[in-house]
Amino acid sequence: MSAADSRPSRAPLKLLVVEDSELDFELLLATLARDGLAVSATRVETREQMTQAMADGEWDAVISDHHLPVFSSIEALQVVQASGRILPFIIVSGMIGEETAVAAMKSGADDYLVKGRLARLVPALLNALSAAQARRERQRAITALEESEQRLRRLLAHMETVVDEERAAIAREVHDDVGGMLTALRFDLSWIERNGDARSAERARHAMSTLAQVMQTAQRIQRNLRPPVLDAGLLPALDWQLEEFKRRTGIAASFSSNVETLELAADPAMTVYRTLQESLINVAKHAQAGSVRVDLIASAGQLSLEISDDGRGMVAGDLDKPTSFGLRGLAERAERIGGWLDVSPGERGTCVLLSIPIADAATAAGNTDTAAGDAGPAPGSSA
Repeated sequence: MSAADSRPSRAPLKLLVVEDSELDFELLLATLARDGLAVSATRVETREQMTQAMADGEWDAVISDHHLPVFSSIEALQVVQASGRILPFIIVSGMIGEETAVAAMKSGADDYLVKGRLARLVPALLNALSAAQARRERQRAITALEESEQRLRRLLAHMETVVDEERAAIAREVHDDVGGMLTALRFDLSWIERNGDARSAERARHAMSTLAQVMQTAQRIQRNLRPPVLDAGLLPALDWQLEEFKRRTGIAASFSSNVETLELAADPAMTVYRTLQESLINVAKHAQAGSVRVDLIASAGQLSLEISDDGRGMVAGDLDKPTSFGLRGLAERAERIGGWLDVSPGERGTCVLLSIPIADAATAAGNTDTAAGDAGPAPGSSA
């Protein structure tokens, strides 16, 4: 039984044969027919003919002579690859050395045969067809995975946008509604303190002390949802973050920048702000650091933010923990605006580096190198 006998019946294979000899072409077809393989073949001799044939029709496989007067099997293989199709490619030639054949296989050819010995032509072709099908399925799987990842990224971007909008809306409600009611309550308690009896005045003073804590909590929630300090500009917002970090943790923090003012669109500004916020949270929770240094460089259409600490450092596995959503989320946010985020763990300290593209006009004042040993006064800290 021939190699083709065990093959399921199907329409004839459509072969594109690159061959300048009509006699060799007929011999090739006779060999395939003898082994019971039904084919429909077209012969071409030049690059132009092959390119046209690839554009005009669908093919199951390509069989090519190695050396033609104005063409070669390597060039034919390049035409197939340039088409973007995954097709079996077999070289059949009487003029090919072993080194050339190996080079062709490395370039993407499936097999090579000597013209005078075509006994294994059909098995080679069937194997190549099977291998090409496997490659196509693998490529489809890769494409499907990439499309799935893109859809997931778009969904995450949409969700993050919705979350930012919701945060901003809640922050406005906390400021306008809750803040307004708390202020009104403070006025009422102040009136009771001034005009009530001694016992009522004492209770009013206690209530006002509690109310002050509630108002501070409301302000903190508002700042965490949508930091109003960003309205004063990105650099003052970063400076304020570091001052708050110092106040809460007692860890020394310094900030330097090569610009005095920087105007960014909402998304890049929020990305920079959240990157510093998340990095400082990680330092406070895990680093056991004595100091933090923040450097911002804006130049040549690029902004770089570097946050480094002198803490216990990280190990590579820390970044792969299932619960490490903070830095992964920041990396996704940076990627969506054309930037990237890198975390460099070390034996002593950790460095987080954010890089995003910015318009040259965003750098309002260049190369002034504002720096301070510790973060300066917190702008808008009484908001």
